[in-house]
Amino acid sequence: MAEAIADTRRLYTKPQNLNDAYGPPSNFLEIDVTNPETVGVGRNRFTTYEIKLKTNLPIFKLKESRVRRRYSDFEWLRGELERESKVVVPPLPGKALFRQLPFRGDDGIFDDSFIEERRQGLEQFLNKVAGHPLAQNERCLHMFLQDESVDKNYTPSKIRQA
Repeated sequence: MAEAIADTRRLYTKPQNLNDAYGPPSNFLEIDVTNPETVGVGRNRFTTYEIKLKTNLPIFKLKESRVRRRYSDFEWLRGELERESKVVVPPLPGKALFRQLPFRGDDGIFDDSFIEERRQGLEQFLNKVAGHPLAQNERCLHMFLQDESVDKNYTPSKIRQA
């Protein structure tokens, strides 16, 4: 009976140079949700978040962009992706209905700790969605991430890579 002998030779690999080690990654997509800002008064009060995008993916028309969005815009995006794409869309951070009740001892949905918790959840949501190759083809995602305002009456379509 022949014994199997493990081959322990190393595979030949090309030596890494400084450009390989410290150059820009081949494909990257960075999305940060930052700078929450509460605006308005009374029932018209809401919080917006700055969305910063940096990428070298050819499917995105802008390689860097900054836009401001509110929670209802994120709800719109999630609804559009569920309706128009074949992607399983992750949930958004909760709506926090109890925090909206009157006569609370804190600022409710405008409390700093709640806003920070929501900001983190929105950032995770966007990174999961935008990182999905099928979602990257959806016009609603591009509009949400890169257009100054969201046209909720747009015609759903796919983005063609140039």
